[in-house]
Amino acid sequence: MTHPLLFLLAALTLVAVPGPNHLYITTRSVGEGRRAGIASALGVETGTLVHVLAAAAGLSALVAASAAAFGAVRYAGAAYLVYLAVRTLRRGDDEGLVLEPRPLRRVYLDGVLVNLFNPKVILFFLAFLPQFVDERAGAVPAQIVVMGLVTALIGLASDVAYALAAGSLGHRLRGSRAFRRRQRYVTSAVYLGLGVLTAFAGPGHRRR
Repeated sequence: MTHPLLFLLAALTLVAVPGPNHLYITTRSVGEGRRAGIASALGVETGTLVHVLAAAAGLSALVAASAAAFGAVRYAGAAYLVYLAVRTLRRGDDEGLVLEPRPLRRVYLDGVLVNLFNPKVILFFLAFLPQFVDERAGAVPAQIVVMGLVTALIGLASDVAYALAAGSLGHRLRGSRAFRRRQRYVTSAVYLGLGVLTAFAGPGHRRR
């Protein structure tokens, strides 16, 4: 790995900038509480680990090199987010009371799938990490795994921070009847917006 300190600085900067993953986790925390937000964060970074292994094996490069494969991943991710939007909208009751938290296992799995089908993560590992690989040092897959794990740990710390902060805010908001009445509509709109962003994801977009 070349310039490890420069890599850490770049990774910290890239991960800290708010993006779709943070918005997704924040929405979960506000709507369902801190535990749901943390479970979402763990799910998102589990998805990142899958991408790390795929990048090390060269699968990410193959997907990105194929327009059909990249499109399939992109639209699958968009479709899943739209599905979450519809499911959230349908779960509200007639009086608009607060949505009941779902099992944390399901929340975790949603986080995994959302990040697993995020095409911008593939692009991240293709456009960012290779800049810090030293081919002369050999073991390129191992270098990618190490950098990917470091990035995932940084991402997890950032995600958990967002989950805790949003969970505190959500606790106050859920005490508001007006918020409870509109909660499912706001959450559904966020998921739908993320679905649209995913559908139009392409080269040059940030990971998070």
